[in-house]
Amino acid sequence: MSDIRRLEPGDEAALSEFLAALPPGDLTFIKEEVGEPGLAAAWVADGRAVRGIAVEDGRVLGMAALIPGVGWSAHVGELRLVVHPAHRRRRLGSALARWALLRAAERGLRKLTVEIVAEQEAAEALFRNLGFQPEALLVGQIRDREGEFRDLLLLAHHLDGNWSGMATLGLGGD
Repeated sequence: MSDIRRLEPGDEAALSEFLAALPPGDLTFIKEEVGEPGLAAAWVADGRAVRGIAVEDGRVLGMAALIPGVGWSAHVGELRLVVHPAHRRRRLGSALARWALLRAAERGLRKLTVEIVAEQEAAEALFRNLGFQPEALLVGQIRDREGEFRDLLLLAHHLDGNWSGMATLGLGGD
């Protein structure tokens, strides 16, 4: 059974190992250049974003990042989520997304968005089951690591006054 917790000092090596093991298609979910030296250390030190990891036996199996918006979008957070392929279909993605939704609610964010490659039906289903709804389809928005253009689907979860969202977080009352 994996544990979901905040990324903290001392996690750099396990996080770097996780990132290095991801297949090229999964790197689309991570906007930074994964091979960049010091990326894991920079994420640990980043006080603005909230990052959670699913850990089992000292290994990182998945990661969620909640990146708060700034300025006129300060009420919106962006969710980035990736689970190692060998550990999918264990509900880790759902657990990490719920963890991020709770962090967003705790921070007072009113909206959480996630961007996925449009053809990723399993990812879309995961987020729809958590109350996310499609807001935009951007055609040819992504150039993957092989140079192919892909469509980007933007999904959003409105935390404000959303009882289904509250139930998703386990915060619903009587």
